[in-house]
Amino acid sequence: MATYKQLTAQLEKLHKEMSMARDKEVMQAIADIKEKIAEYGITAEELGFSSKKRSAARKPALPPKYQNPKTGETWSGRGRAPGWLAGKNRDRFLIEQ
Repeated sequence: MATYKQLTAQLEKLHKEMSMARDKEVMQAIADIKEKIAEYGITAEELGFSSKKRSAARKPALPPKYQNPKTGETWSGRGRAPGWLAGKNRDRFLIEQ
């Protein structure tokens, strides 16, 4: 029966061999893919890759719910309350619908 140290050494050797085999196979796969792309003139868009970065879909802005009568600033009621509204009765600043 093999000792713990012998098994550990065998495991390390196998990990190295696995890594080398994987690297070799990946390089071969990339070469094959590049060959097919050149052979058929395939573009990145045809493969589903876009050269443009996609921006995250943004939600439309909410309509304002409160308005500062002095400056005209508005707030939708979401997120942190603006300074002009802090500590005051919000009902006074409601926008009439």
